Amino acid sequence: MPLFDTLAVVFSLFLSMLLVLENYYDFEYFLLLVLISVAISQLIFISFKLHVVVAKYTCLNSLLLILKATFLYAFFFGFLLLVSTDDFTFKVALANWIVVTFVMVNSRIFAKYLFFIKDDKKVKNVIIYGAGNAGMQLISALKHSSKYNLICFIDDFAKLQGNIVGGLQVHSLDDLGSIIKKSEVCEILIAMPSASRTKRLDIINTLESYPVLVRMLPGVAELAEGKISIGDLREVSIKDLLGRESVEANKDLLGKNITNKVVVVTGAGGSIGSELCRQIVFLKPKALILYEMSEYNLYEINAECLILNSKLEEKAKQLNIHYSKLNIIPILGSVNNRTRLTNVFERFDVDTIYHAAAYKHVPMVEFNNTEGVDNNIFGTLNCAQVAIDTGVETFVLISTDKAVRPTNTMGATKRSAELVLQALAAKQSTTKFTMVRFGNVLGSSGSVIPLFKQQIKAGGPVTVTDVNMIRYFMTIPESVELVIQAGAMGLGGDVFVLDMGKPVKIDDLAKKMIRLSGLEVKDDTHPEGDIEVTYTGLRPGEKLYEELLIGDNVSGTDNPLIMRAEEELLTWDELEPILNNLQTAIQDCDQHKLRELLIELVPGFKPQCEISDILYFNNFGKKIK
Repeated sequence: MPLFDTLAVVFSLFLSMLLVLENYYDFEYFLLLVLISVAISQLIFISFKLHVVVAKYTCLNSLLLILKATFLYAFFFGFLLLVSTDDFTFKVALANWIVVTFVMVNSRIFAKYLFFIKDDKKVKNVIIYGAGNAGMQLISALKHSSKYNLICFIDDFAKLQGNIVGGLQVHSLDDLGSIIKKSEVCEILIAMPSASRTKRLDIINTLESYPVLVRMLPGVAELAEGKISIGDLREVSIKDLLGRESVEANKDLLGKNITNKVVVVTGAGGSIGSELCRQIVFLKPKALILYEMSEYNLYEINAECLILNSKLEEKAKQLNIHYSKLNIIPILGSVNNRTRLTNVFERFDVDTIYHAAAYKHVPMVEFNNTEGVDNNIFGTLNCAQVAIDTGVETFVLISTDKAVRPTNTMGATKRSAELVLQALAAKQSTTKFTMVRFGNVLGSSGSVIPLFKQQIKAGGPVTVTDVNMIRYFMTIPESVELVIQAGAMGLGGDVFVLDMGKPVKIDDLAKKMIRLSGLEVKDDTHPEGDIEVTYTGLRPGEKLYEELLIGDNVSGTDNPLIMRAEEELLTWDELEPILNNLQTAIQDCDQHKLRELLIELVPGFKPQCEISDILYFNNFGKKIK
């Protein structure tokens, strides 16, 4: 670009002299003027950085910059001619300025078609939904990117419609379909971070019918301070599709069992366990013990907690606030190692336990029944009994909606774990046991959402178990925040149930994710679509829908998203002999006895499939008698 600008100055000088001056000047004189004009112009143009003002980024501010630079050039060049020669006329300077400005502005506009025409397929025509402050900041960010071509704004506010905002016209939603078709729009960017989740869900549902990729800025609380950047844009997530409005947390409840206490999280490296650890760090415990069986998962969550702790310490220094550095203790261990648990709880004088360690993947537990029972039931029993023996104040079990009228071994083991804690709660008063039951969390290991994303990215097909399958969903941070609060409400033996909102039909979710990716579902109605949805059938242990309550005896709490359930339980004297028999069945790998005892222990357990444990069959696929 600097070479082109130099040629533009020489050409402009020649043309202006030709148009204005009648006298003929020899070549040496003209060459002298060229050297002077080039020297002055390059000093000014480089200082104004005109070489980066290329066609792709040209806007009103860029044009004004060119005008200022060329005016200064013409002024200094004219002044130099005025003091050095008698032949100078004002017309030469004026003509020179007009011609050089015209050439430089139009050359940049022309370059758009000459140099960038080949990249048209790479440039995305986009519409910004929301002409407010966030939309204006997004314009500034996108104008410096060669990947986007801004078409217009869409805004619901009638007074803005028809006006020009930030150089773009504002249209109503009614015009969207025709604009998308006319301008070949491939993306819509939602710039409404301050809108409620319900409002954003309404917008997403409206945009779903258009063949465009929908991306959005996250909520105000999620955006970092400062100007909005392209990096803040993200694809619409399942969290956006839920449209759940959050309820402000009770800070007293959050800190009740954590602040200035020694806290243990079992299964600390899992989906729920790791988020528990993150939130606990911010609640300032005396010490946080990360108890985890997987070495890699323990390494990951330990490193993350150390980083969070350092950031809190640094922030406290900046604000001149005293901060006692948190003692984070990574412990490798299994919940079935009772000796290890005793040593840890005694050594660190533990106050609170969040028991998140469990095998939770339904088909995987179905294929490994004995390990599922051993870990989920007896691992919980070990932790609970050691907690009582070592004087732990509070024990909170992370349970699941699959414990309600279970159709699989995993659900039956989690309901059994609840029964174990309820029986122990009635038997003693040393440790307060609380259970918190909720449904699927977004982004957990084995979750269907990441699977759908991978399948869409790979071009499909997207696999859905059954067209009628429904599930409850909640974000991991929200569920953990409610778990901590519910755990603090417990009086002993309580079962709390989290309000999961409206159930989501998995088939609808899959199709919505396809359409919001800018693709079309391929089916009988649209045989030319992009991605097909196929149905695989129920896997071992799965059921079409989940429940959160066993009975109807439920009461509210101070938090509208937390309910207290009153359900039937067993006494320890009734429970103990069944547990002893279960241990024997595990040792003998007796799959028939194991299932019989689970049905006895959990009357609502209705197995959806035959015994599927891998060791129940010999190498030739025949059942072992």
